[in-house]
Amino acid sequence: MNETAAPPRRPLRASFTTLLDRDWILALSLAFFVAVVVWFGRSVQDFFGSSGDVLLPAFSGQTTDDASAECERLHLSCTVVARQPSEQYPLDVVMDQQPVPGSNVREGRAVSLVVSTGIHIFPMPDLRFESLRNVQLELGNVKLTLAGTKTVPNNDIPANHVIDQVPPPLTSVREGTTVTLTLSKGPPANIKVPNFVDMGIDAARDAAAAAKVHLGQVVWTPFGPDGPARGTVVRQSPAAGTNIDPFTLTSLQVSAGPTEYGYLVRQVHVTAAIPLRDDTAHVRMQVRDDTGTWNVYDGYAQGGAKLDLTVTAIGTAELDTYVNNELLDVTTIGKEPPQLKHPSAPSAPAH
Repeated sequence: MNETAAPPRRPLRASFTTLLDRDWILALSLAFFVAVVVWFGRSVQDFFGSSGDVLLPAFSGQTTDDASAECERLHLSCTVVARQPSEQYPLDVVMDQQPVPGSNVREGRAVSLVVSTGIHIFPMPDLRFESLRNVQLELGNVKLTLAGTKTVPNNDIPANHVIDQVPPPLTSVREGTTVTLTLSKGPPANIKVPNFVDMGIDAARDAAAAAKVHLGQVVWTPFGPDGPARGTVVRQSPAAGTNIDPFTLTSLQVSAGPTEYGYLVRQVHVTAAIPLRDDTAHVRMQVRDDTGTWNVYDGYAQGGAKLDLTVTAIGTAELDTYVNNELLDVTTIGKEPPQLKHPSAPSAPAH
């Protein structure tokens, strides 16, 4: 009877060792897989910023310096993205933010801040007598809004020039204030110049007003002992009967009287516009003529105001306007003809 030899048996220790080796590899693989999943999930979470380890505070009410310091402490990137006027928040104080306070964000997250420019209060510019085009430019420069206009007839102000305004000149306003204007329709297209010669100056002024004629320079001229009575109109320009634009100025030459000689005396209407500013300015208007130097105005005026004066000057004359002791403008009022400096010489006509 033949006996079949049994196969050799694998040692138990060797089998157990192999099993342990397989479990160890499986455990390592599983651990690696879990680590990859966790890393990927955190990466996705950080990428989309759905949550983080920084609780975003409220920056509203803080100054920009304080908000920037707080952002730096929290390792956030804060940027001012807009500046807006506000009645609630003072200048350079944070008004709003994005993301909103209480959000959980990651370090390095960009935070957008809206900062207040405060309230800029300044005197309302004097827009009267300005053209609508210039007014629109000026309102844009000071950030005021033209709300509307209305037009009314007016014989003294050119068409599309301002007659009245709301708010009134020099009242306190702030950026964004709305402005309404009353504009002129203007006078008739053309008017005929009356004959002023041989009239007294007062009668001539009345006649000019009735005819809607605007008088310009009035030159008081000495004509010597044989000259007309004082105040009599001797010459005019343009001549009587001329059709002129309603705002063309008519100049008059008036006798200074039989006892006067030697100089021309001029009466001139002048306007000085004070540069726009937030406070009052010291204004001095000084005449230099053949009698010397003297002030026709010395006082204070609000920025943007207009000063209207009638100046009487003798001979060659200039008007100097100073604002806070700085020369703003020099206006020639008139020039004395050389021959009038000698009493015996005949007087020249005014032009």
